Amino acid sequence: MSRNSLSGLAGTLFLAISLLSNIGTADEEEAHAPFVMALGIAQDGGYPHAGCKRECCQSAWNDPLKRRLVTCLAIVDPQSNERWFVECTPDFPDQLEALDRQFPVKQKPGINGILLTHAHVGHYAGLMHLGREVLGARNVKVFAMPKMRTFLTDNGPWSQLVALSNIRLASLTANEPTQLNARLRVTPLLVPHRDEFSETVGFLISGPRKTLLFLPDIDKWHQWETDVEEILAKVDVAYLDGTFYANGEIPGRDMAEIPHPFIAESIERFATLPATERAKVQFIHLNHTNPALQADSAARREIIAAGHDIVEQGEKFSL
Repeated sequence: MSRNSLSGLAGTLFLAISLLSNIGTADEEEAHAPFVMALGIAQDGGYPHAGCKRECCQSAWNDPLKRRLVTCLAIVDPQSNERWFVECTPDFPDQLEALDRQFPVKQKPGINGILLTHAHVGHYAGLMHLGREVLGARNVKVFAMPKMRTFLTDNGPWSQLVALSNIRLASLTANEPTQLNARLRVTPLLVPHRDEFSETVGFLISGPRKTLLFLPDIDKWHQWETDVEEILAKVDVAYLDGTFYANGEIPGRDMAEIPHPFIAESIERFATLPATERAKVQFIHLNHTNPALQADSAARREIIAAGHDIVEQGEKFSL
């Protein structure tokens, strides 16, 4: 074999070894990367919905595997063994157990903080489980906007959680990043919604490599002073309000009273975006009436055909 051939073979071997080393490094980095895990995808009442005997919920009453918990995310840093909840829902016991099974920690409840978007029942009512009647937690940090903090401080039974130091309130400021640890930060974005008791925010959740937009509740897109497309361009994935698929979904009720952007409207709005941008959009916070909850529905097929997706309970996204 000639010297040139030997040299070429050595170069090829070196390149192959380098590539394998890089693959190992990439795999190791991925294994230790912080991530977001979807612990629930349903609207505040969960799926199936209390008292619903209609076709939309009947199959879920009959088959526990079809049930979906109220919308909630976990943020996990495997490197530091830290865990945060985004929202604290009525399904908190099941969601804490699901997280413990996926990423157990020794201390209980093992929550480094809870981030709240607003004061609608599905987003904060799970705080009751931190009180003396259940976990008797100590100083769990609860991140909240100013009106949300006042609501928790001035109204029972939440005020008791503050008074007994079951929770410790921490301030959030719109558009200002809050550092969770050395690798993770969250930025609240004010959005228009039915703000009876507090303001409403979505969150940019940022890690070392990627950013996720979590925006489960908002009024119509045109009512937001920010173009959602501008935010989409800056993130890697967006979990967006998918409460209802289309108008008329709730018979006998004026849906103008609950003005979420219908998924059908979002599909139309995002239709002219490049495929890479449309692929970022995944819908979450689905009401029990939403046909997109059904895996074999025409609504879900239309969402997929438009280049979007539905967040699945249990799925993870590396940050």
